[in-house]
Amino acid sequence: MQSKYTDERLREIIASMSVREKAAQMTQLNANIIATDENGDITGPALSMHLTKEDVLAVGSTLNYRGADIMIRMQKEHMAGDPNKIPLAGMMDVIHGCRTIYPVPLALGCTFEPELVEKLCAMAAKEATAYGIQATFAVASFATAYGIQATFAPMADLARDARWGRVVETTGEDPYMNSLYAAAATRGFQGDDLSDETKVAACLKHFASYGAAEAGRDYNTVDMSERTAREFYWKAYKAAVDAGVAMAMTSFNVYDGIPLTANKHLTQDVLRKEWGFDGVIISDYNAFGEMTTHGYEQDGARIADRAFEAGEDIEMMSLNYLDNMEKLVKSGKISESELDEYVFRILKLKRDLGLFDNPLRGMSAEREKSQCLTDENRALAREAAEKSAVLIKNEQILPLKAGKIALIGPFADTGEIIGTWHCYGEAADTVTVKAAMEKTGLDFAYAAGCDWKLKSDDVSGFEEAVAVARRADVVVMCVGEHQDYSGESKSRGDICIPPVQKKLIEEIKKVNENIVLCIFCGRPLTLTDVLPLCKAAAVVWQPGTEGGSAIVNLLTGKANFSGKLSMTFPCHVAQCPIYYNHMSTGRPKPSEDFDGSYVSMYVDIPNAPLFPYGYGLSYSQFEIGKVRLSSDKLERGGKITASVSVANTSKTDGYATIQLYIHDLFASRVRTVKELKAYKKVYIKAGESIDVCMDIDENMLKFWDENMKYLAENGEFDVYVGEDSSTENSARFTLA
Repeated sequence: MQSKYTDERLREIIASMSVREKAAQMTQLNANIIATDENGDITGPALSMHLTKEDVLAVGSTLNYRGADIMIRMQKEHMAGDPNKIPLAGMMDVIHGCRTIYPVPLALGCTFEPELVEKLCAMAAKEATAYGIQATFAVASFATAYGIQATFAPMADLARDARWGRVVETTGEDPYMNSLYAAAATRGFQGDDLSDETKVAACLKHFASYGAAEAGRDYNTVDMSERTAREFYWKAYKAAVDAGVAMAMTSFNVYDGIPLTANKHLTQDVLRKEWGFDGVIISDYNAFGEMTTHGYEQDGARIADRAFEAGEDIEMMSLNYLDNMEKLVKSGKISESELDEYVFRILKLKRDLGLFDNPLRGMSAEREKSQCLTDENRALAREAAEKSAVLIKNEQILPLKAGKIALIGPFADTGEIIGTWHCYGEAADTVTVKAAMEKTGLDFAYAAGCDWKLKSDDVSGFEEAVAVARRADVVVMCVGEHQDYSGESKSRGDICIPPVQKKLIEEIKKVNENIVLCIFCGRPLTLTDVLPLCKAAAVVWQPGTEGGSAIVNLLTGKANFSGKLSMTFPCHVAQCPIYYNHMSTGRPKPSEDFDGSYVSMYVDIPNAPLFPYGYGLSYSQFEIGKVRLSSDKLERGGKITASVSVANTSKTDGYATIQLYIHDLFASRVRTVKELKAYKKVYIKAGESIDVCMDIDENMLKFWDENMKYLAENGEFDVYVGEDSSTENSARFTLA
């Protein structure tokens, strides 16, 4: 839609604004801070922050808002009181759904379906723009209401350490797949036209390298070479930029000793100049203020100046811009013409979202009722939950046969399986495993057995659970990690299943060995001690609103497992960080049964993970033939094709996810043992065989050389094709 608010009109508005009003546009505060009381007076947090009523009315954007009465009053007073009539923008963490919650991003990484992620993000955007205030009111001759205009997603961070709580928000450990997912999420949220009332502005985060926090501890220091950052950690950010993402959020961490909020090399040189990002850069929550706790800057004016130099357009939840911009402009530290460019980017985003032309922007009670938590949305969330679950063990016990089922465990009858960032999703709207079983008419009995708390030692429910298990033919146990134990500030030093749950499994096994584990989690867990206790196990993650329905469909064979692990599962927490695309060492361990010395190994645990990246079983069984290359020489500018035959040798139709990895044998910089470069997810009917072909070109062989040039060097390469990253099925070619 062509807006009447042209660039020229926006610059006219900016020219009429005071420096303080411009700084207010560059400030984002929580809704409870900028909301007034019923008389229109500022109260509470706003007063404690020394904000005037004029400041409150001029603030450019808000976040974390709940409650129709507060939002109606806030938006009404804003539009009536702001002399510049600049709409307030509302932003929220719509991470994996708004009202209809789909699986957490780490689970979505297991689908190997970026196109599904795009559909899910489009659904979330549609709900987010519709959900909010179910009332309108007249202000300055137009109706105003409030939905969500921007989301702090996609999270494009690379995750290699399962201890880090925020692995749940990432799509995993592989740069290539993360790039595809980040671009898909951006397209889904934004579409082709941001002014579309069903779309929101996406915000890539957290730039940059936030996922490499030392010791897996959230907010911790990041220290790595720029080569490592470019090879692995920055690729997904770049993919989101290339997909047209409207916003970028800088991360909490330091990089090269400089907080990202002030790191102008990364934000100005890399993000803006090299990558061409021309959207809005926003800080994370109070990250300006954290320059002081980092020990980088103490004075508010210096903080504001540093952040401005780094290109930060919006300061989230602190007032360094608002309190110091006038002084900085007056002293000549910041030119007002340069300040105007920052404000222009913010107003341009609001214009592109259609807020200037229509502050209502599609918000209505009717849209909320017709577009939120619909049967269609639930069906899509259920499909995602089915496709993201990963079967890791099955001793011919699944799918479930006729007979009596014991349903046991703390996650069998709870809606708290929707994940840490569930936005406006409600546990009460979630289909539990127990409820789903009841709908199918399965013959089952239920007992919780224990609670989900990490430090619980309450075994009072064991007796009932054991009695239920004793009478059953098979036991389905819903165990794992509660949604509150992963996410922001939820790092864990021991990533096992809570001890009381393990003890419950052991007690159940004494009376019934036919145990099926459904493992709920937001990170890879160490399952070495519990897997021997069961005959089948599936990682179902935090599956969302339709989690119970999806799980029962999978257990009964109505749906087939197809998920592939998006992160390596360690056999022991001491292996963390652990990931498949590591470099070899000068003294690699020759084999897992090696019992010597002076090689890179542990003396008490294996080097190998419990499950590798890309691993996942199915009710279908596939046989993959030897890798065939169309040529053993790749010419620059050309391509060769790698092919394998894939046969479904089972009696069950299913998806095979065929993955292609490449290893550069010798290069001017040591290369990783394998890198995923292509994949194909194909549906193969029982008893059928197909050829799967994937092209290899020069771009897939490029890396950052000693002069930080991105290029491919002549030499030999091994190409591996299989069902996970541990495959040894390979062939060799040469780049000439």
